[in-house]
Amino acid sequence: MTPAARVQAAIELLDAIIDAARREGAPADRLIAEWARTNRYAGSKDRRAVRELVYSAIRACGPVPESGRAAMLRVAEDDPALRACFDGSQYGPAQIADGEQAADAGVTPAWLMQRLAASGIDESEAKALMGRAPLDVRVNTLKADRATLELPEKGEHLAASQALRFPGGTQVEQWPQFRDGQIEVQDHGSQLICETLPLGPGETVIDLCAGAGGKTLALAARLGNAAEIVACDTDKRRLGNLAPRADRAGAQVDHTVLLDPGRELEALAPWIGKAHTVLIDAPCSGTGTWRRKPEAKWRLTPERLQRFAETQDYLLDIAGELTIPGGQICFVTCSLLDDEGKDRIDAFLNRHPDWKPIELTMPLGRKHGEGWRLTPSHDGTDGFFVALLGFAC
Repeated sequence: MTPAARVQAAIELLDAIIDAARREGAPADRLIAEWARTNRYAGSKDRRAVRELVYSAIRACGPVPESGRAAMLRVAEDDPALRACFDGSQYGPAQIADGEQAADAGVTPAWLMQRLAASGIDESEAKALMGRAPLDVRVNTLKADRATLELPEKGEHLAASQALRFPGGTQVEQWPQFRDGQIEVQDHGSQLICETLPLGPGETVIDLCAGAGGKTLALAARLGNAAEIVACDTDKRRLGNLAPRADRAGAQVDHTVLLDPGRELEALAPWIGKAHTVLIDAPCSGTGTWRRKPEAKWRLTPERLQRFAETQDYLLDIAGELTIPGGQICFVTCSLLDDEGKDRIDAFLNRHPDWKPIELTMPLGRKHGEGWRLTPSHDGTDGFFVALLGFAC
């Protein structure tokens, strides 16, 4: 592909990504993968170049652009070589017309930038959300240890006891140590949360929103398979991925429970009032993961944010029903908006005066409200809010 043809391909992909963002369609990485599959003429260098152009444009635009062309023109404003690719050639984009406008620059849509600022995320912190994430792995102590494990590449040792960091894009899934379950891909912040939780052997731990089980497996490894772990989710496909992952990792997950939205407590009846810890890795806007999914900023609306908050309140109330006196709830969101963090904890404590916040500290991050916050700019992790709540006896 010529440089101009790559730019045109990126413009067409951006059109699809913008449309998907407006109607809650497929994510950008899936659309890019589908383009690569159906355009076999594009070599590996072409695919990488097109992907790079697409994500550069997403990161450069604040509000949802009118078109992929406007988004790419925003990048071209600061890149003369890219601007020259708008040459009207056979497979390239049309020449830039007099007065043609580029998409607006910025980190996010204006309303969302205001919400971030109100949540204590200043401009430099917000800009870091559009950076590029490294790749973090957790050494699985059920099978290996960071001190002695040999890997094809040398990773950076991080604060979490089994965390290693590699450059973004490192193909760890191709390594035999990954296939053998000795390492798992997991953000450093997520690892720190799993290490910080006060847990003990023999306890019952419910992962209420387990998904494919990243934190479930980390908790099983930390406890040496010596706790009763119950993994739950409403997504059958994602929950179905947990069993093969657990087998590969040598992790014991005692129960997997598929939940019917609105009827969760029926499925969880055997554990009502019996859990020592309920982990809520709650569905959220994902503002803390924008380094990996930057187009997510275009998908969020005030209405969707309100629905996430309502779901989080609902899950906190369910967790309260499951916990024994003296037990605890760990509430986690990969969001930096107070709507999905500090405010949810304050609302829960107001609804349930028999619950109290438990002091939580980590080697990274800062106290935020009744919880703890990690951010890309300050801590080099994904963005997280985590709070620990105790059920008074």
